[in-house]
Amino acid sequence: MRSLRRLSHAALLGQAPRRDGLPDAMEHVAKVHRAHHPQADLAALRRAYVLAESSHRGQMRKSGDPYITHPLAVTLLLAQLGAETTTLTASLLHDTVEDTDVTLEQVRKEFGEEVSYLVDGVTKLEKVDYGAAAEPETFRKMLVATGNDVRVMSIKLADRLHNMRTLGVMRPEKQVRIAKVTRDVLIPLAERLGVQALKSELEDLVFAILHPEEHALARELIAEHVEQPDPLTGVATSVRHVLREAGIVAQVLIRPRHTVSVHRLRLKRGELGPCDFGRLLIMVEEDADCYAVLGELHTCFTPIVAEFKDFIAAPKFNLYQSLHTAFADEEGRVAEVLVRTRQMHRIAEAGVIALGDPHGAQAAENEGAAEPGGPGWLSRLLEWQSHATDTETFWAELRDELAQDREITVYCASPGVASAPSGGALPLPAGATCVDAAYARYGEAAHRCIGARVNGRLTALSTVLRDGDALQLFLEPAASAPSGPSPEWLQHARTPAARIAIRHWLAANPPVSEAELTTVGAGTALIGEGPHRAFAPAASAAANVADGRAEASVSTVPRAAHEASVPHSAASVVADDPHAVVRLARCCTPVPPDSVTGFAVRGGTVTVHRDGCQSVTRMTSTGRRPVPVRWEQGAAGCRVTLRAEALGRPHLLADLTEIIAAQGAAVVSADVEPPREQRVLHTYTLQLPDAAGLPDLMRAMRRVPGVYDVTRATRPLPAR
Repeated sequence: MRSLRRLSHAALLGQAPRRDGLPDAMEHVAKVHRAHHPQADLAALRRAYVLAESSHRGQMRKSGDPYITHPLAVTLLLAQLGAETTTLTASLLHDTVEDTDVTLEQVRKEFGEEVSYLVDGVTKLEKVDYGAAAEPETFRKMLVATGNDVRVMSIKLADRLHNMRTLGVMRPEKQVRIAKVTRDVLIPLAERLGVQALKSELEDLVFAILHPEEHALARELIAEHVEQPDPLTGVATSVRHVLREAGIVAQVLIRPRHTVSVHRLRLKRGELGPCDFGRLLIMVEEDADCYAVLGELHTCFTPIVAEFKDFIAAPKFNLYQSLHTAFADEEGRVAEVLVRTRQMHRIAEAGVIALGDPHGAQAAENEGAAEPGGPGWLSRLLEWQSHATDTETFWAELRDELAQDREITVYCASPGVASAPSGGALPLPAGATCVDAAYARYGEAAHRCIGARVNGRLTALSTVLRDGDALQLFLEPAASAPSGPSPEWLQHARTPAARIAIRHWLAANPPVSEAELTTVGAGTALIGEGPHRAFAPAASAAANVADGRAEASVSTVPRAAHEASVPHSAASVVADDPHAVVRLARCCTPVPPDSVTGFAVRGGTVTVHRDGCQSVTRMTSTGRRPVPVRWEQGAAGCRVTLRAEALGRPHLLADLTEIIAAQGAAVVSADVEPPREQRVLHTYTLQLPDAAGLPDLMRAMRRVPGVYDVTRATRPLPAR
């Protein structure tokens, strides 16, 4: 590949037209473009150049060059990377609407909607020279302008590279400011778009401005290395011989490291060896040939196993594919090796630019191998930026997002959620949690998330996901107001989309304090309305904690209060002895029409148990004689203890007690055990007006979002 830096000088050629109708200044663009697209129609390029040159005529850059040199150099950069004709046409015109009298409507009439769309996208980006305060908003506009077409971003990257090359004419403080923004935002964007050719040169240019001493040292080391024979030449010869003997057709090249790469390697290894200034690049035709090459290298040389990485089977988030390995030859020379097909190499160098039109036929051809024009990270970026209301938040989140250098894929399904999107692959940055997955999947509807299952097991929403995990997310029904996240969710969110959505919710729905949740109105099951309802009768502090890991333990109100507010009904079961005092056992709380058995205890009292209670088995085994008991005809009220097992979530306690009250039952006492693995256990002792309503009550409690089982409670017998 010819140096992109040298190609920009073609912009200084004359304007005389050639036989094919192209001006001399377009000769290099045409030659490079035809190398990638032999059948390309250059008519649009010729007309775009003529319009751009005439429109910019008389305008000069700060370097003293005619302004037309800039759009032409940007177009040469993109042509070298294999951009298709539409992108090059828009590149030539990318400054005309902003800096000349040409209007967007003129561009649309002359070149069509697609070129007009790209020019408009780039035009919406203000020049990056309005001071540091303007930078965040400038790049926010860049994301908005990008929309669904990464070609806008591609033109912007090439535009910044050419501007960085000519940055020396500016004041030092301005050079530093622009270099920092390039380092923080545009270089990570180039990395994520997979445009390695642009990224590497941007890195070197930024490095020279921000770290001149380290840059000078790295350049000195490279210069010293170039003066000596390169040992990789001999290694490459040996590799060619091995592959030729194996019948593998391959091209073996030495790929020198760029300046920043040498600097990083020096920091990592200390003193550099003669083989550390480059890597072997082996290119073949088919994917299978890559593994054949790998097999020969590991058979004929000594492989360094720790250096092996397979980015063909598991491509990087930016579409990059290659096999990475390293080996030592018989002379002890260690060589790092990249093995890839020619198509992989083209995408490794040019990234999304090599994929062309994201909406056209070329994209369709590439669809099986990559994400043409729309990587998953870019979709997420475009989604959350629209919700970031202030520039500072956007800027901080953008830098955090771009700092993520690895992506995972989880496979998401949502059982029992009729309105949820169908399951499928969900790309996320490494380190993402179930909270992040919920917001990536559902947007603001993730406020309703109450639980998750990873690889078949219930787990906390804070769980960090791994590549390939099978994920199920559980949401509250959309019919009711969502319980919503609480501040602790922010501790588990890694993605800007999740953090921004959670902050918006918390700002609109401030968490209710413990004091507000505490009430003394015993006998009233629910007080208040809306998403922050307060549980009253048996809860002195029902503070809800974020991801359901704890709904704050509930302390019961003193029994005297319950006795006063919830009167005991008369015993609805009787014994044959009319003088016996009969009470229902608390261990199993029988209700009609349970089969029951009584046992006499001290003082002539008869305690009544359900037949299946463990106490019945124990007392029978010790020879205790049962006392005949029966339910009294027409008995109405009863007391029962129910256990609700659920996925912990905010306001679960309030929702359950609301359902209990709606069924006409009164809460005598309630207890919430500390959560375990996202699951919580609620125990309620209830007074029912009619025992016949118990099945309906239990069914209603099971319908509360997050509740997956409701059972009659029994107390375990103490160990002997």
